[in-house]
Amino acid sequence: MRGTWRAIRREGYRRRMTDDRVERVAAVLRQAGETHHAVYAIADGDDPDWATWYADWLVNLSPLGEILGATPVRSALTALLVRAAAEPADGPWDVVYARAIVAELG
Repeated sequence: MRGTWRAIRREGYRRRMTDDRVERVAAVLRQAGETHHAVYAIADGDDPDWATWYADWLVNLSPLGEILGATPVRSALTALLVRAAAEPADGPWDVVYARAIVAELG
């Protein structure tokens, strides 16, 4: 029985750590979104290659690598963002994308 409780506590710890990382990644995504909107305001926000822009910004100008424990490969992050955008959203965009990033790259 003691081993079971240890496993449950470990799982709870992992979940809290994951939740914390999701929140931190979501905050970075919101910052990227604000920056992207400012940069592309002149084009009314239109950017057909948005995922590449976000991935480049996230890899090179944000603390994403620190949060995840390693800097993701930009092309892998771009592909993940495109896949996440194609899925039906189950919550705010930043949290949905953050969950995908942490699950796959974290």
